[in-house]
Amino acid sequence: MTGQQSYPAEALRDFATRVLEKAGMQAQLAATVADVLVEGDLLGHTTHGLALLAPYVADIEKGQMSCAGEPQVLSDKGAAVLWDGGRLPGPWLVTQAIEALLPRARQFGAATLVIRRSHHIACLASYLLKAVEQDMLIVLASSDPAGRSVAPFGGTEAVFTPNPIAAGIPAASPLLIDISASVTTNGMSSRLAQQGRQFEEEWLIDAQGNPTRDPATLFQSPPGTILPVGGLSAGHKGYGLALLIEALTGGLAGYGRADDASGWGATVYLSLYDTVGFCGKEAFMRQMDWLADQCRGNRPRPGVEAVRLPGDRALALRARQLARGVVLEDVIVPALQRLAQAHAVPFPTSR
Repeated sequence: MTGQQSYPAEALRDFATRVLEKAGMQAQLAATVADVLVEGDLLGHTTHGLALLAPYVADIEKGQMSCAGEPQVLSDKGAAVLWDGGRLPGPWLVTQAIEALLPRARQFGAATLVIRRSHHIACLASYLLKAVEQDMLIVLASSDPAGRSVAPFGGTEAVFTPNPIAAGIPAASPLLIDISASVTTNGMSSRLAQQGRQFEEEWLIDAQGNPTRDPATLFQSPPGTILPVGGLSAGHKGYGLALLIEALTGGLAGYGRADDASGWGATVYLSLYDTVGFCGKEAFMRQMDWLADQCRGNRPRPGVEAVRLPGDRALALRARQLARGVVLEDVIVPALQRLAQAHAVPFPTSR
């Protein structure tokens, strides 16, 4: 099966870079986007890794993603910065934002950058190690003001996107948190719907508000919606988180759902906190490592082998796939092979 074949990570990066360049993207931007997409697959986020390459190329061809240029600085107060991304690739913008914030966070202890009009930013977890390895605690959140697939708790009409939020926390083994305000994502819903499969639990409601496991309900007329975190009984928790993320992204950007936004994209919130600049790195690590030990050493409930921390499985998978090759899902490889043929770029040989 194609999904059982593995490919060298560097070969996948080179392939994605060349495809993006052939599609018209400036070389530096293409290399960064390719790196972020492959990083998503390395960490196991297969709906937000190279699965996004074909949709990104399609948006380039439709003129809906900018392929060169720089973000426009709308406001700069030292520790608080606002950019207009000009529909540039989200992975490149977020990577540039981290680089821009690192010296500011070291100077002020913390610094925040918000981006309006970014293109889609791929897997949030892909960026976390870039900051954690610099002794930074990173918080990253995103919303898409042009998209709607999640209804407010108690409602039946979509207002929000899944609104992901991620955090990278320095520790002996870094904690990598990547969650969303909804119980599942648009990407996973689309994949299962294309495969004719259903979720194991009722994570959606149809247009009348009836719970369902069928992701195809999102594509009916009128469409259903994804439930917020907490589901039917405790969805007020995800609803509250969605509103917070909207405030951090669209609110601080001054651009969001109240505007006539169009095109697949993102409004982005990014903050870095210098662990050295508060209590000091050693004191910070002592607290986090104690918590990590308490969690990992916790007596597991029946049916659970061991208690993990966010990032444990992803980092182990990343190390394994860097050594043995990246395993791509069945549904991803044919789309990549079509890109290879269309742009005359050889597809990597599996191991």
